[in-house]
Amino acid sequence: MHDPATTVLKRPTPPRALISLVPMIDVMLILLVFFMVTSTYLNLDMIPAVDHVDDASDTPASGVETSARTMLIRVGADGVPTMQGQSLEARQLDALLVQRLQSAPDLRVMVLPTGAADMQALVAVMDIATRAGVTNLRVIRLEATE
Repeated sequence: MHDPATTVLKRPTPPRALISLVPMIDVMLILLVFFMVTSTYLNLDMIPAVDHVDDASDTPASGVETSARTMLIRVGADGVPTMQGQSLEARQLDALLVQRLQSAPDLRVMVLPTGAADMQALVAVMDIATRAGVTNLRVIRLEATE
């Protein structure tokens, strides 16, 4: 039995501390907002593309003059620039640009890379055009219609 002269104190076992997720969620939301505000989204919009408003202001009356003053260069998935379906090497493209610039100093060169084209190939075409003396160079892209 129990001796009345001896007192035994029993401490109640403290309840287990519950781990609250609310402070962690608050911190995560703050970090999410911080990183969304401070991050930059990289896409092709950083390179100036053709604006419809920009083209409408300086269009000449006849379509013949426009085609003589505009040159479209496509950069394929293999990185080879093509013009009117013909593949061009770097020196051929340079010679063609110099020749077209002599006949039309205000030549507008538009570069259209395919979605699978390497960025280095696009930069190489832009470098060739710049070295040839092109001052009106634009990179355009096609957007999928919904």
